[in-house]
Amino acid sequence: MIEGRRSHFLSQPVRLPVTLALMIRVNDQITIEDWELSESFIRASGPGGQNVNKVSTAVELRFEAERSPNLSAPVKARLKRLAGRRWTNEGALILQVQDTRSQARNREIAETRLKELVLKACETPKKRRPTRPTLGSQRRRIAAKKQRGEVKSMRGKVRYDD
Repeated sequence: MIEGRRSHFLSQPVRLPVTLALMIRVNDQITIEDWELSESFIRASGPGGQNVNKVSTAVELRFEAERSPNLSAPVKARLKRLAGRRWTNEGALILQVQDTRSQARNREIAETRLKELVLKACETPKKRRPTRPTLGSQRRRIAAKKQRGEVKSMRGKVRYDD
């Protein structure tokens, strides 16, 4: 490399925003409209030879979940909790996929991951019913505690009362 010149692949990754022209059908009630999604393609890291420096195969899928009219408030809250660090301050869910060397395959993977995440958020969590411990388990616990106490009391200094 010539001193003072930077190679084109060492610069910042090029992000090309693309609006999808399709709807994603999650289930019978929920469809994600095309205006809620945007894709950008970035250069993937890792192995790939010269191809990795030339082609932007990694996909960054952005889903405007907070503005989505198809998701109810509880589903949005569960989706936010499931997304974790992938949730932005603007209320968007960002999925980055660079699993394969094919851009088309990475798009499919990102779409399926989004579907799975939304489906998981649609499931209402089962309410916890508090249960009482059985009488037998209470007795076993107390017996174990008494035995442990006896073992610990035997560890003290030995006194000779003669």
